Amino acid sequence: MSGIIAIDAGTTGVTCLYLDAELNVRVRAYAEFAQHFPSPGRVEHHAEELLAAVDRTLAEVVSDPLAKDAVAIGITNQRETVFACERSSGRALAPGIVWQDKRTAPECARWRAEGRGDLVRERTGLVIDPYFSGTKIHWMLREHEGLRARAERGEVVFATVDTLIVEHLTGARRWRTDATNASRTLLFDIDARGFDPDLCAWLGVDPGWLPEVLPPRSDFGRTDPARCGVALPILGTIGDQQSALLGQGAVAFGATKLTFGTGCFLLVQCGEQRPVAVQGFLTTLASDAVGDVSYALEGALFMGGALVQWLRDGLGIIADASETEALAASVPDSGGVVLAPGFTGLGAPYWDAGARGALLGLTRGTTRAHVVRAALEAIAMQNAELIELARTEGGLEVDELVVDGGAAANDLLMQMQADFCGARILRPAEVEATARGAAVLAGLGAGLWGRADQVPRPALEVFEPRLDDTERARRLDHWRESLARTLSRS
Repeated sequence: MSGIIAIDAGTTGVTCLYLDAELNVRVRAYAEFAQHFPSPGRVEHHAEELLAAVDRTLAEVVSDPLAKDAVAIGITNQRETVFACERSSGRALAPGIVWQDKRTAPECARWRAEGRGDLVRERTGLVIDPYFSGTKIHWMLREHEGLRARAERGEVVFATVDTLIVEHLTGARRWRTDATNASRTLLFDIDARGFDPDLCAWLGVDPGWLPEVLPPRSDFGRTDPARCGVALPILGTIGDQQSALLGQGAVAFGATKLTFGTGCFLLVQCGEQRPVAVQGFLTTLASDAVGDVSYALEGALFMGGALVQWLRDGLGIIADASETEALAASVPDSGGVVLAPGFTGLGAPYWDAGARGALLGLTRGTTRAHVVRAALEAIAMQNAELIELARTEGGLEVDELVVDGGAAANDLLMQMQADFCGARILRPAEVEATARGAAVLAGLGAGLWGRADQVPRPALEVFEPRLDDTERARRLDHWRESLARTLSRS
């Protein structure tokens, strides 16, 4: 029976799956790679470490006899992270700057003050923020000695993670990206579907230094068996959040998904027509039912599962993320503790790169259980604030949300999310919708299905809201008041 290999290159690790034609996961491999924090506010990846994780997981999957019937590969990835690569060899010339990195915050503040935000919003659907790739490229060209001169000689290409992986696996030296990843660069006109000369000139980037842009479902080349042990076509690449939207089958207008990954991401499918902008939300490109380009609204939060990682790696109060549910459930509430999540600034709806994290409301009675519960509440409250904004500002009726991502396996967190949102939470039995979306794209390209809404769907578990509207509003107001104390512009 034919199947698909999906590569999901996330922020902290790479997952590789083999899925059969019913989209059942038959083989799974995972490898973490290092995060580098050279100074406060800076987050980097080394390309060779990321690609080694791709190689290791792909080799493990293709060596399994169950994966012998694979007919194509789909790739999904963390989106705004960017590398400067040598065009002729594929070698990264410097560490990649990760989407969480804030080194360009001062320049972004200056550009906003100069009034550039309206043009950026009109052309790209985004806001001026260190989050996006274009400001990182601008920094690289200024700070890495000789890089601009090499770029001007045609020797450099700036690659997001999808482009880096495709080039690595194919060795074809044909640098390609897809429209969903391109739409996160701050350089791409989402209506004209091309890199915008005005925005490129603003950030000092020649469009020729950027990859060719294809629709998500496209032929991105064939893997080199000498590099990865298999010769298969790569028939789709897509940014991770758009991939999760597709993987959840959210291809009808208004369909909504919420991903719990390193960050949290709320996406609403908007189809062929660009939606009216909603304050605090981004307008971005996604995939429709056949793998072509569509529009979506997005609320992007920087600290989701990363809060749990901080509890483990930063504070050392848990040994494993799986401990959080039982520990948080051991207390009836957070004891008044609020964990403000601005560790890398705040995304939607504040877009405040200068915000900072804080633990508020501590008493002598505070225990690690209260702190852990406060972390889970912070994840759920951030999402609840976005959903309330979508209702009040966007006029959207959000009665239910399909969820995915590693933290979605936490039952207590899902119940909190239902309570704080006042919406039903629908959790598939398989929560890895990001990789599933990449598999759907590649399967469409391989002819396994005609449309994404014909793809088999997993069973759903439902979490019903229990808080009444009055208590929910009180909790949300208290969250906003607490968060306001950590904003740089408050």
